[in-house]
Parts: sequence; structure tokens; C-alpha cells
Amino acid sequence: MMHAYRTHKCGELRESHVGERVKLSGWVHRKRDHGNLLFVDLRDHYGLTQIVSDSSDEAFKAIEGVRAESVITVEGEIVRRGSDAVNPNLATGQIEVHATKVTVQSHALELPLPVAGEADYPEDIRLRYRYLDLRRERIHKNIMLRSAVIASIRSRMIGQGFTEFQTPILTASSPEGARDYLVPSRVHPGKFYALPQAPQMFKQLLMVAGFDRYFQIAPCFRDEDARADRSPGEFYQLDFEMSFVTQEDVFQAIEPVLAGVFEEFAAGKFVTAAGDFPRIPYRESMLKYGNDKPDLRNPLVISDVTDHFRGGGFGLFAKIIEGGGIVRAIPAPGAGTRARSFFDGMNDWARGEGFAGLGYINIKNGEAGGPIAKNLGEEATAKLIAALGLGPDDGVFFAAGKEGQAARLAGVARTRVGEELGLIEEGAFRFCWIVDFPMYEYDEETKKVDFSHNPFSMPQGELEALESKDPLDILAFQYDIVCNGVELSSGAIRNHRPDIMYKAFEIAGYSQEDVDTNFSGMINAFKFGAPPHGGSAPGIDRIVMLLAGEPNIREVVLFPMNQRAEDLMMGAPSEVSARQLRELNIRIVEPAGAAKKDPAKIVAPE
Repeated sequence: MMHAYRTHKCGELRESHVGERVKLSGWVHRKRDHGNLLFVDLRDHYGLTQIVSDSSDEAFKAIEGVRAESVITVEGEIVRRGSDAVNPNLATGQIEVHATKVTVQSHALELPLPVAGEADYPEDIRLRYRYLDLRRERIHKNIMLRSAVIASIRSRMIGQGFTEFQTPILTASSPEGARDYLVPSRVHPGKFYALPQAPQMFKQLLMVAGFDRYFQIAPCFRDEDARADRSPGEFYQLDFEMSFVTQEDVFQAIEPVLAGVFEEFAAGKFVTAAGDFPRIPYRESMLKYGNDKPDLRNPLVISDVTDHFRGGGFGLFAKIIEGGGIVRAIPAPGAGTRARSFFDGMNDWARGEGFAGLGYINIKNGEAGGPIAKNLGEEATAKLIAALGLGPDDGVFFAAGKEGQAARLAGVARTRVGEELGLIEEGAFRFCWIVDFPMYEYDEETKKVDFSHNPFSMPQGELEALESKDPLDILAFQYDIVCNGVELSSGAIRNHRPDIMYKAFEIAGYSQEDVDTNFSGMINAFKFGAPPHGGSAPGIDRIVMLLAGEPNIREVVLFPMNQRAEDLMMGAPSEVSARQLRELNIRIVEPAGAAKKDPAKIVAPE
């Protein structure tokens, strides 16, 4: 007796099955009516099978009356397609099923967005009907890739001697980092839990507890605005921590995992080999690439040319330098053959990005042109061109201003020039580590020294450095993993000693009492014997996004929220009942200027 719904899956049947009687179930993907013949592509999770029925069949009327995306069960005989009807792009393209019986399991209404055809559709429609969006081939494939990537990561981490643990979701609010999502406590009126921004403290406590090598595919919750590479609300990361390790030990543990996963799913693209990830100091990265997440597929390297403009020549740059500014040069190989409109267009683009502008020199047949070359003079221009190693038909752009601003402009200009000139390497995943981050920075707003990154990182030189060095010269054992210009994670060797931690926080203006109050769980644990430890947390969503070649993280997340952190499908966030508010001892206070709501919906707690 046949199974109630299927003997085979829709991607399974081949020529070897011809003559067999089978039963398939799935969604009506496409229908094609040829008069006396009706063709249906039947789709399930595994693939497509073509179903055919002619007007003399009992099944014809049942198929004729169903809309696309209705769910049907088809019983019939497998027949070989004619040679002119074979579909070489389909795994089942050699055969079709001649339907003798069709049962409609579920009728579909008229669709709000098409499933077949992969047409681009507005985000709000796609997210409101995400269950339909997920039926589309590209998104379905991305989500399956995500599952396979996570399974591979898990296997590789276990192979590296890590053990998986689950850390709490309801925890204490942290004063550091992004905004917390708060959860009110019913049994402790007026008190709140927080959803973890990351399992940071818990994973360090696992090291104190003696578990040595921890990992977790960890959910993290941050009340941040959305970006193309960041989901609002929640995301997942490969969270890991190791005991008795140096920075290099951490690199050697995770590089084989990341390189291995990318090699497995990169479909033949180049992947930086484990052991070959370049280590680029933060300051070098800011100089050469204009940011701390360089895309190494771009061959362009930025140079500091401040001294070439110091004290004269091009007056605008000389004045900027006199005021404490700098000048950075972005080479544009071969751009000298471009029309002047290319150079002026780059300048207009820079202004459109909010910068003052982008100067340039264009070289044609060895002759330098443009206002900068004219004002700088032939001799000084020749020296500059020689120092930059420019050829007879190259160009160069200049970013001038305060160091931070000039570096930012040079960084985005480097990317823009690389794209405009077609220099970005295709078919490659190029990894690097950014290392030697500064421990502290000077905050211009508060006029004080503060942590530049993670306050729990171990300073290079430990206590001696904190006591003897200028805070702005202290480097941390802190590092980022970057791939193709995308930051996958930040990590660090942790500060595991209370005396060093108190001193580190003191420099940033925090008292011992502040540390004891805000980080009591961790600082107290460190007083009972803590091993040197370190780790990192590469983002799962970003890894899958890179491997899938998707520009937006939404395309690799099952049920993402929109840009305003709304779940349009489930209607979240939503109002709650007065009874729920009373149970939680919460009163809603309307924002100033907000429209009045129905008072019946807002009842103060009793």
C-alpha cells in the first residue's frame, strides 16, 4: 500500500524510475495550459518534478482548478520525456509524471507576491509574508546554506577541542556597549532582567570555572539601528573562549575553523589559508586602508604625503597642515587615460558624502595636470609622483583635513576608486587580523580619556604599562577578524587580574566601587583564581552573508525584522493588556507630544 502523501520527493526521480507508479506531494510552482495538455511544476523542499495531465484524465479537472502555491498530492506513472522536451537544468529533467489522480490538500488564495520567478519585491511585502518569501529558491537556498555552515562550524569547533555550553538569556543589564533589551520581573517589582548583548561575562566565568575551551552558537540582543550587515534586535555569533592562551594561540585555534568553513562553501573561490591570515596593526590599517576593516581584494594602498605639501605650494593643503591636519594620497592606476569628468565626478561624490572635497593630479603621457600640480610646481610634483611610484598614465586623489576625517575620506575613496577602475579582485575571500588596538582614546566631547574598545582587554605590558605609560600610547591585546572589508568579530586576551582591572578602569575615570558594583559577578570571580584567557565571536549572519554573496543580512535570516525593528508578520512589538501591565507593576508613560490613546487600553497598575 502506498504512503498517504508520497513515495518519493520532488527532486528524486530519474530515468531509472521510468515505468514506476509513484505518489508526490508539494506546492504548485507553475502551471502551463496547452489546451488538451496541462503541465505543472510540483515543488517541495528537495526540488521540482514536472507533472502532465491531458483532458481525458480524471486528474485534469482537479489540477485545472487550483492556483499557484496550492498544495496537492499527485499519483501517476513516470514517463520519459521526448528528446526535445528534456530540461538539462533540472535534476528531474529527463522524466515527467503522468498524473492519474490528484488530491488537493490545501487551496492557496491569490498571492501577495510571486514565488516562481524570483522577482524583486518591496521589503514590507516580503517581510509581512515571509513564509511565502522563504519558498523562493534563492532565499530557501540561503537558509539551507546557513544551516549547513552552522553544522560545519559546530563540527570543526568540537574537532578543535571546544565544548558547547548554553549561557543564560535572562541576565543583568550592563552599563557598557549598546542599549539593552529590558525584561520586567513580575516577582521583583521595579526590577528588570536584560537580554544578553553577548555572553561575554558568562564565557569568562566558564574559564574561571575551569572548562578550558568553550563555544556556543550564541543569540545576542542589542537595541541598535539596522544596517546592511547588522540585524536590528538579534543576531547570532560563534562565541568562543580559551584558557591559558596567548593571542597567537587564539589565532591558531580559529583560523582553521574559518578558513575550513569558507573553503567548504566558497564554490571554488580563493580563500586565505589557515596560518596565512595577515596581522595588520591598527595604526597601519588606518594609514594604508583608511579604516580598521580593510578589503584586501582592493590592491590600492593609501600613503601619507603631508610633508610634500608642508609650508607652501598648494595653499589650501598647506593651511590645513598648519592647523594640525594631514594629507593622504589614494593612487588611481591607469586613471590618467580617463576624461577629466572622472576626476571631477570623484570630487562631486566626496562632497555628496559630506566631505569638503577630493583633490587630484591626473598624469597623461607623463605630464601631470590639474590645479594641485599647477600650484605645487613642476619640481615638487615630480618628487611627489616619484615617491608614490606613479606611472605615466596614472592618477592620484588627495584627502586633507584632521587625521580622523582625512583617514575616513581616504578609506571610502580607496573603495570607490577601486570599484570605478575595476580593481576589486573577484572570486576571493581574503582574511586578515587587525591587531594592536589602542587601549584608550581621548573623548573630545567629555574631554577625558576613555576606553577605545573593550574595557576587559588585557593591556600590553599589563600593570607596568598602566602605571608608567601615557594612556594614549598603551596598546591592548585586542584583535578583529576581517574578511573582504566586513568585520566578522572583535576579540581579546582578557584582563583576568583584579589589580590590573581596577587600574585600567581608574585611568578611564571609574572608581573601584564602580567596578565592584557594575561588574560584581566577574570581578569577584577573578579574586578566587582566574586563568589567563581569551577568545572572540565571529558573526554567523555575516559569515553566511559573505558565502551567499548577499549584500543585505536580511537575505540570510529566517524571520528578520525591518529597518524599524518591527516584525511585520507577527505584529511585534505590540501593545499588551492592562492585566499584563498590572502583573508586572508597570505604567506606560506616553512620550511628550504623542497622540492620546484610548484610556481603556492604558490602565495604571493597582
